[in-house]
Amino acid sequence: QCEEAAYEERWYPAGKWACVTKGEPMYEQSISMSFMKLMRYICKENSVGCYLGMTVPVLNEIHLTKEGTELEREVLTAYYLPGEFQQNPPVPMDPEIHITERAPLWVITRVFYGMTTEETILREIGLFWELLGSTDTVLRETYIVASYENPSIPQRRNEIWFIRRA
Repeated sequence: QCEEAAYEERWYPAGKWACVTKGEPMYEQSISMSFMKLMRYICKENSVGCYLGMTVPVLNEIHLTKEGTELEREVLTAYYLPGEFQQNPPVPMDPEIHITERAPLWVITRVFYGMTTEETILREIGLFWELLGSTDTVLRETYIVASYENPSIPQRRNEIWFIRRA
């Protein structure tokens, strides 16, 4: 029986993403409101008027406060556009949705399961730092929470991504 690796490194190529930034009082509110906007875009509220298709993971880019003890309010939620829309992305009807070309990304990632709240994310970041030890190879203020399943699934699969420095 194979034991699951503690973490892994991955490289993601550049690509176009539909992004929404929200700064609600609670992390969960920000990602929920952003995801609902993205779902409307994915489902039909776009310049081609059709369902674009779901891709995973959905990314939530977060920033820690200077003290590193809590999350900044603003969270960027991002949906990767399917391959057939990468060259010519459908225009969102919602002005809060922006199509962004994101640079290639090199991450160190670790899986966790369950709900993604500010508390669970801060705990996962702390556990991951303990596992990695002291290193200057990753950013300390910006992290990504990657979600692979519907938020209604109680033990859904998520990952915390530490971003490698260029």
